[in-house]
Amino acid sequence: MEIRNLGASGLKISAIAYGNWLTHGSQIEEDAATACVQRALEEGITTFDTADVYANTAAESVLGRALTGQRRESLEIFTKVFWPTGPGKHNDHGLSRKHIHESINGSLKRLGTDYVDLYQAHRYDYETPLEETMLAFADVVRSGKALYIGVSEWKASQIREAAALAKELHVPLVSNQPQYSILNRVIEAEVDPACRELGLGQIVFSPIAQGVLTGKYLPGQQPPEGSRATDVNGGADMISRWMKDDVLERVQGLKPIADDLGLTMAQLAVAWVLQNGNVSAAIIGASRPEQVSENVKAAGVTLEPAVLKAIDEAVDGIVTTDASHTESPRRSDWIKG
Repeated sequence: MEIRNLGASGLKISAIAYGNWLTHGSQIEEDAATACVQRALEEGITTFDTADVYANTAAESVLGRALTGQRRESLEIFTKVFWPTGPGKHNDHGLSRKHIHESINGSLKRLGTDYVDLYQAHRYDYETPLEETMLAFADVVRSGKALYIGVSEWKASQIREAAALAKELHVPLVSNQPQYSILNRVIEAEVDPACRELGLGQIVFSPIAQGVLTGKYLPGQQPPEGSRATDVNGGADMISRWMKDDVLERVQGLKPIADDLGLTMAQLAVAWVLQNGNVSAAIIGASRPEQVSENVKAAGVTLEPAVLKAIDEAVDGIVTTDASHTESPRRSDWIKG
């Protein structure tokens, strides 16, 4: 397993991180989730990413139990705060001082640990002063409940403001967690350059575009039974923007490139994001242990310039690059009543 520094910090993490966004506590049984975590550990993954909102806190509990008995110092455990949890009352979401402090305590209890290595603002909160948020994060760090602070899907301007406050407060703001893949390159125009300047590393999610870049979805055909595109509980909505015949046809153009390199299409997709020198880790998810073993093989793969050019040509015209797509929701968009 390749090991990289998280941004300009001294924290070292595995280039492949294991995440449980859409699996633990919801899509798969706990025994299967535990088997995936065990396989991740066997494959050299030391970095585990979760969030309090995943399966409404259940994912943190599943991960905590799956990691029971592991040497804590050998792991990097990340979690996040922002989205509604519990009954979703008026203080059960956002980045207020109250919600941050209550959330970190809940996350630590569920994860079965005294601290997390990285605590991340899952989105930007337009209804809470950034100064309040950053001061609360500073207190979380100084209390020893988190070692580092990060953000997720923040715009470049928001990251710059947070970094300035972090510097004043002596808070180790070290990372951003954006969506990034061969098909989604939104961060390249503004977010990634800002993070490079400020010393924040990228911990990217959905490197295989939620399964589309595996090549399993074929143009003109129904999605495979049991795949994310058939998940009526949310997975189908999340993947719908890629489920168009013109996109799927272009994606199939990546198969001969992967074949020539002796890689699966999923491995090619994960290796592609890791070519970005400011990507500290790519997060993979899994519902079966063999998926973990397959994807970790992307670590350490070098894609030559000619290969990168061929990839760009294969997906020309279907790549999302508009920087305005990095935008946190206003609370009125996701809180009813």
